[in-house]
Amino acid sequence: MGRAIMKPSMNLHTIPAGVPFLPTLARWWLDRGHDPETTADGLFLLPTRRAARALMDAFLAVSDGRPLLLPRITALGAIDEAPLTLSGALDLPPAIAPARRLAELTRLIMAMQGAEGAPTTADRAWPLAVELADLMDEAYRAEIDLAAALPQAAAVEHAEHWDRTVRFLEIVTHAWPAWLRDNGVIDSADRARRLLDAQGAAWAGGAPYPVVVAGTTGGVPAVARLIRVVAGLPTGRVVLPGVDLELDIATWDALDAGHPQAGFQRLLTGLGATRGDVAAWDAPSTRGQTMAQVMLPAAALGRWREQSTPDITGLSRLHAADEQEEAVAIALVLRDALEKPGVRVALVTPDRALAGRVAAELRRYGVVADDSAGEPLADTPPGAFLRLLAHAVAAGFTPVALLSVLKHPLAGLGLALADCRAGARAMELACLRGPAPAPGLDGLRAALHQAAQYRAARGGAGQDRATQDRAAQDRKGADVALLDQLAARCRPLLDIARQDTAAPAEALRALLHAAEALADTDRASGADRLWSGEEGDALSTHLAELLDALPALPPQPLAVLPGLLDAALTGATARTRRALRGLPGTEHPRVAILGLLEARLLDAEMIVLGGLAEGVWPAAADPGPWMSRPMRTSCGLPSPEERIGQAAHDFSLLVSSAKNVVLSCPRRRGGAPTVPARWLVRLDAFLAGHLAHLPAHPAVGWARALDQPDGPPTPVAPPEPRPPVALRPRKLTVTEVTTWMADPYAIYAKHVLRIRPLDPLEQGADQSDYGRIVHAAIADSVTHGTAMRVAMDRALTEAAVRPALAAWWRPRLYRIADWVSVAEAARPPPAHVRAEVAGSWSVPGVSFILTGRADRIEQRQDRSLAILDYKTGRVPSKKDLAEVIAPQLPLEAAMAAAGGFGPALQGIATELTYWKLSGGFVEAEVTQIPFAAQIAVQATENLVGLVTAYDDPRRAYLSMLHGDRMPYPQFAQLARRGEWSAAAPEEDEP
Repeated sequence: MGRAIMKPSMNLHTIPAGVPFLPTLARWWLDRGHDPETTADGLFLLPTRRAARALMDAFLAVSDGRPLLLPRITALGAIDEAPLTLSGALDLPPAIAPARRLAELTRLIMAMQGAEGAPTTADRAWPLAVELADLMDEAYRAEIDLAAALPQAAAVEHAEHWDRTVRFLEIVTHAWPAWLRDNGVIDSADRARRLLDAQGAAWAGGAPYPVVVAGTTGGVPAVARLIRVVAGLPTGRVVLPGVDLELDIATWDALDAGHPQAGFQRLLTGLGATRGDVAAWDAPSTRGQTMAQVMLPAAALGRWREQSTPDITGLSRLHAADEQEEAVAIALVLRDALEKPGVRVALVTPDRALAGRVAAELRRYGVVADDSAGEPLADTPPGAFLRLLAHAVAAGFTPVALLSVLKHPLAGLGLALADCRAGARAMELACLRGPAPAPGLDGLRAALHQAAQYRAARGGAGQDRATQDRAAQDRKGADVALLDQLAARCRPLLDIARQDTAAPAEALRALLHAAEALADTDRASGADRLWSGEEGDALSTHLAELLDALPALPPQPLAVLPGLLDAALTGATARTRRALRGLPGTEHPRVAILGLLEARLLDAEMIVLGGLAEGVWPAAADPGPWMSRPMRTSCGLPSPEERIGQAAHDFSLLVSSAKNVVLSCPRRRGGAPTVPARWLVRLDAFLAGHLAHLPAHPAVGWARALDQPDGPPTPVAPPEPRPPVALRPRKLTVTEVTTWMADPYAIYAKHVLRIRPLDPLEQGADQSDYGRIVHAAIADSVTHGTAMRVAMDRALTEAAVRPALAAWWRPRLYRIADWVSVAEAARPPPAHVRAEVAGSWSVPGVSFILTGRADRIEQRQDRSLAILDYKTGRVPSKKDLAEVIAPQLPLEAAMAAAGGFGPALQGIATELTYWKLSGGFVEAEVTQIPFAAQIAVQATENLVGLVTAYDDPRRAYLSMLHGDRMPYPQFAQLARRGEWSAAAPEEDEP
């Protein structure tokens, strides 16, 4: 280690940029003497717990693993946990628990009934309480008396809404301090400040052991005061990271808040010291000197013209297209570096999403790297299960909410996990697909009953009616049993749901009991499954504190519980090993994924700095929700740019510290172009002035080639299934014949593979529902003589669409009803009329049965027929009708001529008409097919030809043979049409 360049007047030191901080610190301490007692006699104060743990590892590394008695090492932020003798500390009031603090602040916010915009429910007030708590903690750290500063902050020249904000902040200035006094507690940030001052007072006359404060920038006044005391101790040392001792005085004095050295400037000024009082333990690396040049403030940019060769050895850039490509490339960078024995690698980023993506990509190579920044409690398996259950009960067990609970890995309902999942899938298929059942468990039971009746009515091939009924009842019984289990295990929570309001603590306790009961399996209790492991332990501790705090809140509706739980879990993290969840093994010992706080003072041979985009790193300079920048300045609060200055210091040290550093910024984030971090822009500009640039790392090319085939891609061929003739359908409806002509593959999938597309969950009403209402109403009017408007109202009511949609549809339905009434009055009186007539016809000449349902058949006095079809959507074009490629009505005419609709309706159709009933400004349109009898004959011939053609075993069922006739294909995905349609031109079938 290099000698100090000067004798300081205070015990202030710095380890320059580019010199490993913690190993240098540990080596200095061990070089002081070889006596084990001397080595153990001392105290190190570092900025974070992770830095404290890393210093222990550094001691082991520099001692080559020999046994050591280490000094005490603790974090400044956890000084209350340190085994120190604090003068006067025992006289300090205890700190209020964080959850209790937020609950009481929430209560105070909700009590402001007269304040404009004050929320009245706990789920909306809790996030505001979090913001208030952050503001108070910032004020404690800056030692600002908000009660004295805020009234002057909203001066007359400020906007009126700032005055309202100040009135709202009376919670902070008056109500909250009074509550703290009445309850004999103080805020934890206030207590930490007092503890630091108490420790400084205890050491003012001398410390009984050497004290080293290392790695901090002293941005908090109480820490700066403690640094002053330690720097004045004969055995004290203050070791600062990366102070620039070469910056000229004029530039140093004019640093802005966003500069990496601005924090040290404020610290030294507050200590009454200068840079001349700081001793350097080594010379900065050449890359550290280059970064100091890059980060010069605007007033000193003239120094960029100085002739010097920038040191960019080991630096490179990743130019990924988007976040996913960035993650793949970073994972490849880390994986490549691990090929070298002993090399430690790290990803440093504030972007937790990027960290998760990289960890997932590393798993492809068998490398397990967990994110040291932790996992949000709300995203852990037990946290997600609780949130899903709360949302499901509050929503009345709607299909999506119910299935999200039943299909969660923690759901068991007292069954084997496989049986629970199978039961959930069976219930989903039975009644949860399609339109949603009525809310609540009663709605689910009614839907299950209707599903059982439907299955019994459909029956099964080759089964007698008794067997069919037993099978339907068995399936219904299994579904009802699962539903009964759900109801029994959620009973306390459901009882609360029936109440208008309930105490939040009672509701949360009922939620926890229900979650434990639902998590039971046939082999383990729900409590053991929910609360085991790191995430379970962290969540249970957090919820126990929350249960103690929630009695402060007034009763709330159960609908508030999901939002309140989400808000209460926001920001809470667990130090879990999620990369290993459900897997054997351990994390890779040489890989680390770190946030900015965790990465401070650490070093590795290869570092990737990811997410270097404005708004991510650095984060946006947000003054917060309560005050504008002028108000913050008036109050004396730190400017948001100070956080940017700290981020700039982190960036500079990290770029300078490792042998190899990769800087990564994707070109797009969330589909929008990104702006590279200002430091990247500076670095590029600086290097351009020296006719240099950062080389591009090849990992982006590796990422793009990773999943590509070795040779040229082979286009996917369109499917050409040729099933045996015996398996080909011998019975279709008239509408399916139209599909057969346009998309044969759909017929193959439906009738040969017997595949049916599932209806979506919570299917909303669409045009098909509108059409069913119109058909049902006209059939009611034709069959029973019901007035048309009355029939429309009845059909709309039976459809049970949501009220808003019913109100939207009703005027259109009335216009249709009026038009139909007038149109029917103008038609010749029929001798006989039938609606919704089902028919069947054995097509002559081929072994094929055609079925169909005619919307309306009129028999005239001369026994000729008129067949009408109602359309609320698309009507076939005149061209399609003329070419008989839309053969629905012509085939129905052929069926009628052959007696397919019964002897009473047998005859020649002389009228084939479509009524397009939209109910819009043009209520309806009439399209009539000319030459009805001849068209019917042509349609029959076409059908016979089609059946004959597909009786040839060589004939394939091609996908989308005439795709323009199929606006909503059901089986295009199954046919993988998207993979071959763009490359292959459409060809007609030979």
